[in-house]
Amino acid sequence: MKIGMRLPGKIREMGYDRLAAWAKSVGLEAVDLPSPDPEAKAALDRNGLGVGSVDVAGVGEALSRDEAVRAKGVAQLKQEIDAMAQIGASTLFCCLIPADRTVPRAESFAIFKETFPEVVKHAEGKGVSLAMEPYPGPAPHYPTLGCTPEMYRAMFAAIESPALGICYDPSHYVRMGIDYMRVLTEFGDRVRHVHGKDTEVLTEGRYLHGFYGPTFPGKIGWSGGDWRYCIPGNGEVNWAKVVANLRIAGYDGVISIELEDHVYGGSLEANQQGIVDAARNLRRVM
Repeated sequence: MKIGMRLPGKIREMGYDRLAAWAKSVGLEAVDLPSPDPEAKAALDRNGLGVGSVDVAGVGEALSRDEAVRAKGVAQLKQEIDAMAQIGASTLFCCLIPADRTVPRAESFAIFKETFPEVVKHAEGKGVSLAMEPYPGPAPHYPTLGCTPEMYRAMFAAIESPALGICYDPSHYVRMGIDYMRVLTEFGDRVRHVHGKDTEVLTEGRYLHGFYGPTFPGKIGWSGGDWRYCIPGNGEVNWAKVVANLRIAGYDGVISIELEDHVYGGSLEANQQGIVDAARNLRRVM
């Protein structure tokens, strides 16, 4: 397995050549790209870095209630997959949130069964796999498909292709109360990408308002009040067990550090320190 990173806001502002050179200098081996950009890929190549995953456009539209909008979304996704294949990228990162976030998940799933078989078939033909992010989406609707084992079972039954997989991010399972190790036991063969991120449970917040969020705004970024995202090793996740079970499942891809940690936000130097500290913690267990 390799250690890479998604691009935090301040590091992204460096520009691809500078950030790629910096990533290489601190021992990273891959970078996740926000689009299938040939210039970005060339910057990674120049610095001996691989591509972890690629974000794409068209996902929300492909889950629209409007048939014409869905058709445009599917066409855009297929174009993005073609662009990925042209730069040699093979992992499509997707958060399956419909454009209308008030649509119930059961209805979005019915749309998914109509639109995504075509997308996944096209991806498989191009050597690309979809990695579904388990972020549940914004409150109060939590509209994301593909973020819980209940949904995984239904989605993999509907689309059996190995080109449909998951982006394993244990931080989201912890905040949702899902057994993140059991996810690996049941769906380890579907892991197509991994996010290096953790969650710290904030016991005072859980006492004050439980799982449903505070009445009054909090002061901690990337937090639900009773939890906060943090770098790997600073939260609830046993990363030694995660890495071991990823290996047992046959995963040999990238663990991309996703820096959503209040401690390391706010400046370029803080972002860089967060990546360095997260990578150090991951190396200890790898």
